Amino acid sequence: MKHNSFDIVVIGGGHAGVEAALIADHYELSVLLVTMDPKAVGRMSCNPAIGGLAKGQIVREIDVLGGLMAGLADKAGLQFKTLNKKKGRAVWSPRAQIDKRHYEKLVLKTLDVSNVVVVAGEVVSLVYDRAAIGGVVLRDQTRIRCKSVIVTAGTFLSGVIHIGERKIYAGRMGEERSEGLTEHLVSMGFTTGRLKTGTPPRLSKNTIDWDKMNLALGDENPTPFSYSTDNFSPPNEPCFTTNSNSLSHDVIQDNLEKSPMFSGEINGIGPRYCPSIEDKIHRFPDRDSHVLFLEPEWKNSDQIYLNGFSTSLPEDVQLKSLRQVSGLERVEFFRPGYAIEYDFFPPSQLKTTLESKNVSGLFFAGQMNGTSGYEEAAAQGLIAGINASLNIKSKESLVLTRDCSYIGVMIDDLITKDTLEPYRMFTSRAEHRLLLRCSNTVDRLFERANLCGSIDEKSKETFSVIINEKRKLIEGLARSIKPAEISVKRPPRQSSPAKDILKRNEVSIRDLPKKFTRIEGSLPTWIRDEALYDVESEIKYEGYIKRSLREIRSIKRSNEVLLANDLDYSQLKGLSSEAVEKLSKIRPENMGQAMRISGVKASDVSVLMVNLKRS
Repeated sequence: MKHNSFDIVVIGGGHAGVEAALIADHYELSVLLVTMDPKAVGRMSCNPAIGGLAKGQIVREIDVLGGLMAGLADKAGLQFKTLNKKKGRAVWSPRAQIDKRHYEKLVLKTLDVSNVVVVAGEVVSLVYDRAAIGGVVLRDQTRIRCKSVIVTAGTFLSGVIHIGERKIYAGRMGEERSEGLTEHLVSMGFTTGRLKTGTPPRLSKNTIDWDKMNLALGDENPTPFSYSTDNFSPPNEPCFTTNSNSLSHDVIQDNLEKSPMFSGEINGIGPRYCPSIEDKIHRFPDRDSHVLFLEPEWKNSDQIYLNGFSTSLPEDVQLKSLRQVSGLERVEFFRPGYAIEYDFFPPSQLKTTLESKNVSGLFFAGQMNGTSGYEEAAAQGLIAGINASLNIKSKESLVLTRDCSYIGVMIDDLITKDTLEPYRMFTSRAEHRLLLRCSNTVDRLFERANLCGSIDEKSKETFSVIINEKRKLIEGLARSIKPAEISVKRPPRQSSPAKDILKRNEVSIRDLPKKFTRIEGSLPTWIRDEALYDVESEIKYEGYIKRSLREIRSIKRSNEVLLANDLDYSQLKGLSSEAVEKLSKIRPENMGQAMRISGVKASDVSVLMVNLKRS
């Protein structure tokens, strides 16, 4: 390093750290990214996929807010598929198999052409004065001055890998863990806990009998994640599925006591919605089989990711169990599955900007906030990076609400609900998911991105065209259509507004004359198709959308009632003891947050409102 002073220091080079560093660079701030291994920046350490249920919506939101993940996923994708197509349009979600090596190279290339300074090192303590950040200290005692710090340490904080009775002190397999930073943050007054997550074994491609596997291809006409992607023609690399069986289950059942999850070696709580194979068999003893997905980790990969078989059993038990499965009778490992236990910091200690409530200029993002998944981490890194930059520039922060984005739902959940297990985003977590469709991401977030300055001019131009063309489509559909102009099973008896005809279940926007579906402007074909589809969704769901908007207006009034950070809840008469405990711990920023805290009842909210009016 030529300098020991930066605007922002980012600690950690995972998906959260990369997004935070690059968006701060977009704001023309000086950025230092400190990571233990600069060659591992942006590494996909677990599954070779991006997107999925609700996660796909998050990736789209990252794109519209100026983030990196969507565009790189499009370039490194091996197979693209829209999930949930058999369900309502609100929950359709894009997902892609990714070439992990290509993705990692793209991240490094992007950093190379940026002004972000990347150094190998380990931050062990922070410099702060009067509850404001002033710098960081590396293990070699190098002191670096800065105005803001974004901590994105992932699973590296006191990380311990478990494989049966073996313990390996590491942040990821083959990479050193971070020591000292947790203890320093605790000395600053932060509370911490332990969580665990796991990863399945990597199989040798040549030891699998592929003739016994079930083929799983992507969509024939796939849709990309990023609105900057044009001429999209990705490969459709095959994935495969098979099933575990009673014989493989018996092997695991007979060796459960060797799993550190069951022997008591692991104290951290694992993800409920991504359980280990031993946990599945223990919790669902009546299930004869579980689906296993065989996914290539990169193009022409000789290493296969076995999705659905996350485990911390001894390596010999893993191998014995899998060799009972059809097609895996001769399977060999490149690497066994393992669990990793790590420190996390309950995010109730943060504001909705992801800045600490007690230390100005200090932001936490990613897995250390108790989340799981690349997408959740990248979104938090982006929001933390934007807000750290806006804070330095003395501009208004970006706060995303539950009704405008899945990212807003996630951050609100993290802050107001107890994080007792790794948090994973689902469409069911969003009460306004009908408004949070993947296809209307630009409509929801463009204005916010534009106001906070997180996007470039080219993106602004594209998003403006999309919004204007959709507005013109909706206005045009208010015009009348004659019975002779449309060929449907039940044609209208007289001229009617085209949008009224479109509300019928059996009518598609493609059934209407082209004068109603014409899109002008230089947009890629896939964006034109999506715009038509989204306008159709907007009209067909018009009644439900209006009802949701009424509910949102009511909630907004509660969010406008601000609560002081130093409010002494123990002095408010009438609050239940649980409400006092939870409110004092979380310190909600407004009444809306207070109402969403687990343990705060409607009667507590009434008491709180009465006391606020008195004061």
